[in-house]
Amino acid sequence: MTYFLLALYLFQADTGAPPMPEPTGGNAIVEMLRNSGPVALIVLAVLLICSIWSWAVILGKWGSFRRAAAQSRRFLRAFRKADRLQEIATVSEQFKPSPLVSVFDEVYETYRRQTGGYGPPKNITALERAAQTASSESLTAMEKRLTALATIGSTATFIGLFGTVMGIVDAFHGLGTAGAATLRAVAPGVSEALITTAAGLLVAVPAVVAYNSFAARCRDFGARNDDFARELLNSMEEVTLKPNQDPGEAGRGLHG
Repeated sequence: MTYFLLALYLFQADTGAPPMPEPTGGNAIVEMLRNSGPVALIVLAVLLICSIWSWAVILGKWGSFRRAAAQSRRFLRAFRKADRLQEIATVSEQFKPSPLVSVFDEVYETYRRQTGGYGPPKNITALERAAQTASSESLTAMEKRLTALATIGSTATFIGLFGTVMGIVDAFHGLGTAGAATLRAVAPGVSEALITTAAGLLVAVPAVVAYNSFAARCRDFGARNDDFARELLNSMEEVTLKPNQDPGEAGRGLHG
């Protein structure tokens, strides 16, 4: 609103000046970029780099989260149909993008170290700690590079604001150089200020939206890891074992 009032006042003060040509469409943006000073161009270049970086993270995370969700559903189906832990351990590599696989592999490896692969678990607390560690490590891997999105989302607007401030400074400098309050004197500075503001918003908004979405997905995966760990540990703890029998061999005991 302040920029609009300033431009309106200067336009009224410039009624005696010859009319300026009005570029339309994309030509107006090109003309504003041509009239931008070095500071504004540097700001726009920084915002362009931030935008490319954030979109690379967004697309990469979107693909990895989609694969993780699909493989988690497939792994759960396979786990609940299996009768023996060894069956799942044999095929778990096929579902590697799923964070549930990391939880299963860590728990199963701890179980094998305790029992040699047969018999009831000797220390269920150790299995619980193994599940918690694996879940934490898998979530840490999924959250990788999300900090970059948060940083871009929180700083891009301020980078654009810096270009805005410098554009206003340039506008007032144009007023002092021209010696008269005319629209022609301040138009380049005002347009420079507006275009950097818009660029900052265009970079920041997608980064913030994506970060919030991915953070929610990470929390969801964390909850799924916890639920699966409880399901796995309960199945191993509750099954009634015969001598030298794997937990999964007791009928459907693997799944309670």
